[in-house]
Amino acid sequence: MKRTGFDFSKVLRVAMVLAPAAVLSLAGVAQSAWAQNAPPPAELHTLHVQGNVYMIAGAGGNIAVQIGNDGVLLVDTGLEANADKVLAEVRKLSTAPIRYIINTHIHADHTGGNSKIAAAGAEIVGGNFAGQVGQGTGAVNGGAVIVGHENILNRMSAPPAAGQPAIPSSAWPQDTYFGNQKNMFFNGEAIELIHIPAAHTDGDTMVFFRRSDVIVSGDVYMTTGYPIIDLARGGNINGIIDALNRLIAVTIPAEKQEGGTYVIPGHGRLCDQADVVEYRDMATIVRDRVQDMVKKGMTLEQVKAAKPTRDYDPEYGADKGFWTTDMFVEAVYKSLKK
Repeated sequence: MKRTGFDFSKVLRVAMVLAPAAVLSLAGVAQSAWAQNAPPPAELHTLHVQGNVYMIAGAGGNIAVQIGNDGVLLVDTGLEANADKVLAEVRKLSTAPIRYIINTHIHADHTGGNSKIAAAGAEIVGGNFAGQVGQGTGAVNGGAVIVGHENILNRMSAPPAAGQPAIPSSAWPQDTYFGNQKNMFFNGEAIELIHIPAAHTDGDTMVFFRRSDVIVSGDVYMTTGYPIIDLARGGNINGIIDALNRLIAVTIPAEKQEGGTYVIPGHGRLCDQADVVEYRDMATIVRDRVQDMVKKGMTLEQVKAAKPTRDYDPEYGADKGFWTTDMFVEAVYKSLKK
C-alpha cells in the first residue's frame, strides 16, 4: 500500500509493534518517578528513513541512527533493559564506532541505555589524547560522547528524590549547550540541535539532519496519545504547541503535501508534515478550550467533566495506563493556571 508521494510501506513495517512498545516503555518510565526501571527486553524493528538516517522502534522511545564514514551517531538510547538489543541492531547497520549520542530529553525510555551504549563507542580524539585513551589513563572518557541540553545534565546530576536511585554519571551528557541551538557536522551533513524551552520538559531537543532531511522530535511530538506534559520537569502545553509549530516550520512536504521531510516522533510511526499539522491543531484546539474554561473560573473537576477532548478521544484518548486523558487535561489546566 502506498499513498502518492509517501512511502506508506515504511509505516506498515513497524506499525504492528509501535503501540505495544510505547505502552511498555511508558509504563517502565512511570516506575520510581521516571527512574531507570524497565520492562523485559522487547522486539526491535529497524527501517531506513532516508539519506543516512535509520529508525529503531521498540526499544522504548524511538531511536534514530545516522551512519557514514565518520562513524555512528545515535539520537536517544531507549530503555536500559534494551541496550544490548539496540547495539545489535546498530551493528547490523554499521561496524564503525559509535561516536555520539544525542539525548532529546531526560526520561529513561530515551536515556536508559546511555551508559552501556556510550561505553561500547569510541570518542574522536587526536594528538596526545589518542595515546592516553589507548593507555587507559582516564584522561578522556574513551566512549561515545553524550550530547544534550544543559537542563538534562542539571536534572541528571541533581540529588535524587528520597528513596530514588541516583542516575550514574556515565549516563550524563558530557557535551552540553545552553542556548536555543547547537550545530554539528558529522558524516557529511549538518545537524541542528534545536532547543524548545518548557515543552515536554525544560530540556527538550529536536535533532534535524539537514542533508538526509529527517528530524527527530523527541517527546514533544508522538502519535500514540495526547502530548505528555511533565510539569515537574518544566513542561507546559504552550511549549508543546511552540515545539509543534517549530517542527512544522522546519519540515517541507513533497508532492500533494506528502513525504518530503520525514519526522521520527518520540513514540509511534514515521510521519511527515501533514501528520504534525493535525497533531498541532488538536493540541491548540484543546488548549484554547481549556483556556476559555479557566477564564470562566471553572475548577479542574468542572473542566474534566466538560470533556474538552471529546472529539479527539477516539484517536488519542486513554482511560487507563501511564498517561490518561484526565491526566492530559489536568496538565493543560495546570499549565494555563500558572
